[in-house]
Amino acid sequence: MAAVTTKPLATQHDLSLAYSPGVAGPCLDIQKNPAAAYEMTNKSNTVAVISNGTAVLGLGNIGAMASKPVMEGKAALFKAFAGVDAVDICIDEKDPKKLADIISTLGPSFGGINLEDIKAPDCFIVEEICRERMDIPVFHDDQHGTATVIYAGLINALELTGRTLESLKLVVNGAGAAAIATLDLLTSQGLPKDNITLFDSQGCVTTSRKGLEARRAVYAKEGKGPKSLAKALEGADMFLGVSKAAALNPLWIAHMNKAPIIFALANPEPEVWPAHALEVASDAIVATGRSDFANQVNNVLCFPFLFRGALDARAHSITPAMQRAAALAIAELARSKPGKETTDAYPNDDFVFGQNYILPKPFDARLGEVVPAAVAQGAKEDGVAG
Repeated sequence: MAAVTTKPLATQHDLSLAYSPGVAGPCLDIQKNPAAAYEMTNKSNTVAVISNGTAVLGLGNIGAMASKPVMEGKAALFKAFAGVDAVDICIDEKDPKKLADIISTLGPSFGGINLEDIKAPDCFIVEEICRERMDIPVFHDDQHGTATVIYAGLINALELTGRTLESLKLVVNGAGAAAIATLDLLTSQGLPKDNITLFDSQGCVTTSRKGLEARRAVYAKEGKGPKSLAKALEGADMFLGVSKAAALNPLWIAHMNKAPIIFALANPEPEVWPAHALEVASDAIVATGRSDFANQVNNVLCFPFLFRGALDARAHSITPAMQRAAALAIAELARSKPGKETTDAYPNDDFVFGQNYILPKPFDARLGEVVPAAVAQGAKEDGVAG
């Protein structure tokens, strides 16, 4: 990662504009009108990628310093895919309220905040406090980026199987940040809470369980609920796994409804291998988080372009309506063939909308054209554009 100047800095005159005395002019303009910072500085195109290293990829709590390569990589993706300048900030603070205090002071420097790899439930606390205090978008990608791409894939899976979100019977295994954020988004778009059965490491999440974390309690089943994941899957339309390898026995899929939707997103090994799921249900639509299988649920389909649209609209926040706009735009791209540049990048894919192609590929050039515009329009319609 490096900083690159966008204006000449080769003469004494250039130096006088870049620093003293010329820099005083925009300083005074911004003092009078803070919105001028979006015109006179890099604020309009800069995002902070922030972590405390407590939940890094599959590595766990490795600390702030050790998380830096991941945050730099994330910053590189912002630039490569959407032209957004991103700065990694790794903060050595584990207390969520203190962490939020630190992040909340950074608003003047950035047009948006991307929270990354902060453990649950701390991530909920940090994001909530920062959103309340800051007038720029604050977005925990592990939650909402994942949720948005899952929703995009689900939109197409529902279309292909003749289902609606309102009638979907969903079983979720794993109740961490990504799972809860996905349920928040899906219920905001019409999925009834009564149609959801949520499992965590202790079994079915029910109202009878003591000491239930508040965000999980929202989706708790009344009473005792089903005794096992296998039982819960009987007559279900969809399995969403954000848990661990081999959590889904392929034989259980046989008891789901026809043309089941299987999103097995554990990494590096999914809850069930696609081939094993398809052996049991040849009409299943199977998605994973891996690039070596069809239908990869990859956050890079969302976060660079979602922030690009939010920055372009000078949005004060990122709302479910903006996530919905992004999901619809992403989903729509899978329904038509991409250009030659994209097909050449994936010579072994046929790009035919259907069972094995419900999401576009990360290097689909159309993402940068379509998704930011949809997000910016969503921000305007939702009243959060600047």
